[in-house]
Amino acid sequence: MTTVTPELEARLRALPKVELHQHVDGSIPAEVTWELMRHYRLHPVDTLEEMRRRLELQPEEEGTLLAYLDKMHYPLWITQFYENISRVTEAIVDEAAAAGVQTLELRYSPVIHTFAGLSPRQSIRAVLSGMNHASKRHEGMKLGLIVIAMRQHGPHIAKILARQAISEAQHLHARVGVVGFDIAGPEKGNAPPLFKSAFEIARLGRLGLTVHAGEDAPAEYVWEAVDRLGAQRVGHGCAAASDPELMRRLARDQIVVECCLSSNYHTGAVARGAPHPIQRFLEAGVPVAICCDNTTVSRTDQVRESAQAAAQVGIDAVEEIHRRAAAHTFIDPALALPDTEHDL
Repeated sequence: MTTVTPELEARLRALPKVELHQHVDGSIPAEVTWELMRHYRLHPVDTLEEMRRRLELQPEEEGTLLAYLDKMHYPLWITQFYENISRVTEAIVDEAAAAGVQTLELRYSPVIHTFAGLSPRQSIRAVLSGMNHASKRHEGMKLGLIVIAMRQHGPHIAKILARQAISEAQHLHARVGVVGFDIAGPEKGNAPPLFKSAFEIARLGRLGLTVHAGEDAPAEYVWEAVDRLGAQRVGHGCAAASDPELMRRLARDQIVVECCLSSNYHTGAVARGAPHPIQRFLEAGVPVAICCDNTTVSRTDQVRESAQAAAQVGIDAVEEIHRRAAAHTFIDPALALPDTEHDL
């Protein structure tokens, strides 16, 4: 963990930060998950500290993506109900605001929250409800939701989710809405071209396109995300740093790499102790964003992630990254319909 001096923390906390890659399931504050589990008498352990060990990646568990993803198992026990989904989302927004985030895109897979009877659209609306409630406390904070299709669920489910995402798109509703579409989950064996139809639906529905690629698969997957799916941003994208031609392509088309430093070390996408490729991206002219991925699983927030980036590229570069990242958010409040209900 990067040591953050009081001076550096104050400077980073005051910086208007842009978060473009943060998952709901892996960012629910442990205290909130614990409280809800106890309410439903579903808690598998007796204390909050024991629960934390099941929600936060432990040092001896680092090194694989699957071990990292396994940490999102327990939150799903309680995020199957509309009110709970809305509540945990509010808590996530509150924590981001406390870390000085002014632009927050959360991403979320609706299907894995439908086991108790919610429809995918209800599952999406539950998150939007929480974001809208939280927005009342954080005036001026820009909020939007990216809907994720999980690779292991296959291309057909991805197409269904693309349509559901469009039905709650920002430009079709007042206030907070869906702004983007993504695929995530196990990369190997689930190449981007399999999901081309889903991304074409999302593009026609005027959603921003981002793809988890190059985290646990070679640079070829990043190429396919860009060329076959039309990705405007790439989640993680670590493998791209090994391909000079791909780096030139990302720089030429200003395709943002959403860099998640702590997460990349935790999953083994970047070897512990090695420099993060964010430095090479910057040197090649590739636009980047500093992102948390999963604040609870990685025990982090935007101040810590920005501090970790500053240790590698300098605080001035980090400030510039956040300023430029603001131009690449999919959130555009001007597209929302007039909020006539709240004008009365």
